[in-house]
Parts: sequence; C-alpha cells; structure tokens
Amino acid sequence: MDAQSLFDQLQLLDESERVEAKTATKIGTSVLETVCAFANEPGLGGGWLLLGVEQDESARFPAYRVRGMADPDKQASDLATQARTVFNTAIRLDIRPEILDGKTVLVVFVPEINSADKPVYFKAQGLPKGAFRRIGSTDQRCTEDDLALFFEGRKHESFDASIVPDAMVEDLAPEAITVFRTARERISPTAEELHWNDDELLQSLGALRRDDAGAWQPTVAGLILFGKQVTLRRVFPMTRVDYIRVPGREWVPDPDHRFDTLELRDSLPRLVRRAQAAIMDDLPKAFGLAEGEIQRQDRPFMPDRVIREAVVNALVHRSYRSHAPVQIIRYSNRLEIRNPGFSLKALEHLGEPGSVPRNPKIAAAMYDAGFAETKGSGIRVMRDLCREAGLVPPLFESDRGQDQFVLRLFFHHFLGEADLAWLARFKRLHLSDDEARALIVARESGALDNASYRELNRVDTLTASQALKRLRDAGLLEQKGRGSATWYRPTAEMLGDAPQGNSAAPHDVPDGTAPLPRDLGSLSRDLPLLSRNPDASAGPLNAATDTARQALLAALPGTLGVKIGGLGKRSPPADVKNVLLALLIHQTWSLSDLGVLLDRNPEYLRQKYLQPLLSSGQIAMIRPDKPNDPDQAYQAVHQK
Repeated sequence: MDAQSLFDQLQLLDESERVEAKTATKIGTSVLETVCAFANEPGLGGGWLLLGVEQDESARFPAYRVRGMADPDKQASDLATQARTVFNTAIRLDIRPEILDGKTVLVVFVPEINSADKPVYFKAQGLPKGAFRRIGSTDQRCTEDDLALFFEGRKHESFDASIVPDAMVEDLAPEAITVFRTARERISPTAEELHWNDDELLQSLGALRRDDAGAWQPTVAGLILFGKQVTLRRVFPMTRVDYIRVPGREWVPDPDHRFDTLELRDSLPRLVRRAQAAIMDDLPKAFGLAEGEIQRQDRPFMPDRVIREAVVNALVHRSYRSHAPVQIIRYSNRLEIRNPGFSLKALEHLGEPGSVPRNPKIAAAMYDAGFAETKGSGIRVMRDLCREAGLVPPLFESDRGQDQFVLRLFFHHFLGEADLAWLARFKRLHLSDDEARALIVARESGALDNASYRELNRVDTLTASQALKRLRDAGLLEQKGRGSATWYRPTAEMLGDAPQGNSAAPHDVPDGTAPLPRDLGSLSRDLPLLSRNPDASAGPLNAATDTARQALLAALPGTLGVKIGGLGKRSPPADVKNVLLALLIHQTWSLSDLGVLLDRNPEYLRQKYLQPLLSSGQIAMIRPDKPNDPDQAYQAVHQK
C-alpha cells in the first residue's frame, strides 16, 4: 500500500487492525509498541504505519490531516535501528518516504515474525510487561495466557494433537468408535482402516499417542472425537453446545424474561447430529401442495445442508483451548452460531478453495467420516443454497479481540413483496442494490458493521465504508463506536411504522407454517427506481417518451448521436460523464431532456453527475439565482 491508499483508508475507516497513524515527531515508545504488536499478532500478517499524520480532534467524525516530517531520513534511520536493537528479536522493517499533500511522510510495513521467534518483547522490560499484541486498533500488553499461546505456537504440532495428561484409553467410548466406522464405511466401503482393530484405528487418526513413558494416552482430538460424556464433562467442562431459544429479535438478559436452553455434550460425530436435529426440529416450516397431490408437504425454510455445514464449521474449527461453549441462539427471525476462536482465514477469502484448519487432526477425521470439507467449500455451499432458497445470504463475523467467530442465518425470504413495499419508502434516496440489501439486514438484525456489509454484498472495505456513511448521512443509520469497532444501528426514521418484513417466525403465522413467497428475482429488476447504479435506467420507455428521445437524437450531430447510442445499461460512470459533458458543450439542456436522451432517471443524473460537475466549475446553471426553477437548464463552462 502507498501513502495515499493508507491515508484514504484512515479517512474512511479510522485506525484499524492493520493500519496505524502516528504524528511521530520523534521515534518514541508509542511507535515501537505498535511495531512490537504488529510483529507478534498471530495470523495478522503484519501491519502498516503511516508516520507524519495526525488526527483532527475538532472533527465530528474521525478525520486525519498530513503534518509531514521535519527530517524523514533521520527518523527512518532511527526507526530501523531501534527495531533491530531494542527487541529480543531483530525486526526488519520496510520503510519508504513518500510525498502526501506536498509533505513528506513515512510508510512503514511491519512483517509478522515467525512463530518460532515469538513473542517479541522489549529487552529492557522483559516478559510479560515488554510484549504487545494488536487487538483491534489498539496495542495491548500481553497477559500470561497470551504468552502461553505464543510458546505453544513454537511447537510443530497442533493443540488437538497434544496428550491429555489425566485421561486414559478407557475414557474413549466404544460406541463412538462404532459410529465413526459406520460413517467411514458409507463414504468409502473399501477403506483400509476399516479392517484395523480399534487401537490401530485410533492411533492412525491421532486420537492416541505415546507419552514419555511409552504408554498410549488419548489426545485432545481423541477425546473430542470419541470421548465418553462423563469424561468430556470432567476434562472439557465448557466445550459443550448450548442451544438457546430467545423470544423476539434481541438478547434480553432480564431474569424475568428467561430464555430456554438445551445443553448438548457428546462425542463430536454424534454431537453434530444432535445439534443439527435440535435446530431443524425448531425451525419454521414452509408448506407446499404438489400438483395432483391432496396432502401438503412441510419443509424447513432453511435447507438442512446449510444447518449441517454451519454446525460442523463451528465444532471443527472452534478453539478447544478456550473454555467456552458453542452457542446456537435461535431468535424469532434468525439463527446465530457463536464459537470461540476467530477465523484463521481472512473473511474476504471465506468460500475460496483451500482450508486453514485450527484442529487438523479433528478436521481430517471428520472429513474421513463425511461430516466436514477440507477444501474450503463449506462456506460456498451455504451461500449457494441460501441464494437458491431465496434467503438472505449468511453473514460471518470474525472478532480477533474477543477470539470469536459468529455466523448469522436469517429466516427471511429476500425481496418479497413486503420488502419491496418497505424499500419504496426510500425512493427519494436512489439507493443502490447493495444499500437496499444492507437496510433489510439492518432492520432484521438491529445492527450492521463494515464486515457484514462486505460479506453481504461482496465488496471491499472502502466501498462498504462509503456506503455505510452515506446511509448514516441520510439519517437511516446511526453510527456507534469508532475505528475498527465502528458499527451502525437503524434509526427511528428508518424503522418508522413500516412492516417488519416477511420473517417466517412461528409466532407470526398460524401453527408455525407459512407459504413460500414467489421468487421475485433480483433487486435491479424489481426496484429500478431505487437504484443509483450507472446501468439503471429511469424505467421502460413508453411510446411517447421513445418518440421524444428519437426527436432529440435526430437534432444532434451524427458523432454525438453515436456516442449516446454506444451507452449501454452498464456503461462505466466515466463514459456517461464524458457523453454528458459533450452534450452540454454542444448546447444547453434541461434536466428532463437529459434524462430522456440518456435513458436515465433525471434525479439520479442530477445527484450523480450534474452536482459534481457544478461543484468543479465545469458546468453552470442558466438561472443560478433560482436553482429550483422548473425551467432550469445546464450548459458547459468554456475555459481558455
């Protein structure tokens, strides 16, 4: 990343997990603590420092300005020297000066240190006081638990391969081994390991290992996969699954409004099935009546494959170091699955080929039994199946600070008639398809952040931030928090007294059943007037409008008419702008005529193109003293 990219990201997102801004009039402790944190944080891949930039404290929202550095060469040399000498391990930084707003700043990339060399700490302070981690947008001193994580990371084996000292072979349940054999035989009837005895099978799976005395002992993976319930309660008392049913759409800690909880504890293959069954039995059902049949057929709104993939993902990739349960929370309009352990794979790469398992022994065994994927396809399957069912796409949240991963599945058929009617209230804002989706999800879940917007619409961080700020400025979302902790909640103006969507919660329909809504297709087709995308027209041309357009085109020079004819529904904004300027250079045009000629919504043209061109002085109004005059028109400003 260059200085301009980092500065733009700071202006939009404030400081984040991987980007930090410093005034850095001199290289002091604050800069070096951030260097230490970036180098230490597991799985972060390092981070960026932009030196010579300061925060504008007078701004209402986070904003930065360039201050520059008086002697960048000396400060770069000082930083490089200290990074090599003040820590127990030398850190080699990538430092380069760049010009930003006419002033010199330093762009510094701090690489993540190899696991075998962690933790990095200040030699003068020692451990644990001298070591730092990057948590969100802050640098935090390491705790004893953090140091244990670093030292364990030096090992060449995973946590699930480690021996459990106070467990015995007798703690493994024979019936759980039988369940695994049955599942394995169904997947691969000729598998060689099916002919081995139980001890040989367990050894091959990494469920048993020899201790220092040469005796066979269960590993973490062995107990999780095959442990007896009493042993799991004794050794891993909190590694259970809690199925929690909450009335309504929000978590209510009030003891007078208690929620129902079902605690599940079992060997992993059976636990997956029990958790999946508990969810499916409780999901709202849709009914259908096939042609020629007299008996209706009920089926869950959420495909069972989606639920299975979600449960397997939570249990296979959770952190078993963390003494916390997996929580499956059933709200009236959604299902949330929360497991300890942030995603080792970046959110933007979820669903892409390749898997990064936290527990490779457990993942391999579950793959052999047909429960889990090892190619990273589970997330893609969930997305595809939700889309085919017309449901809101699953949303994923990975919180490194709280060491937690959250999956949200909505029982909401996307863009049904109720959604379209509700979105029509915001027609004046010319929402894009992406923004309209975000509003629906914010309405359903009560909150939205940058990661959720990116996941929902498959866009990058900066695009998501710009869209969320636009919705905030329009009064539809209220911003809470700042920096990487920024999130948004719906405003009263957004919610109003609009219908609450077509969520298929059991209390919304008799007997917990409801007919599936018809497939309304994409938002671009159903809501043309809500879109502000360049390819969105003002709607189908009627005969009168088409005649008017042909008359306007006939009066234009042939070359200009060809340019207009070359504009398609998905033309880049730059092409539309160039044709618009060419028209205004040729003659004066009213807004309505421009809309007819370019086959685009007039208000969209005014906001997207004319206002920026007016601000830059490239065009002008013919009646600048009466901007709202119905006879207002625009022309290009001829410059020497």
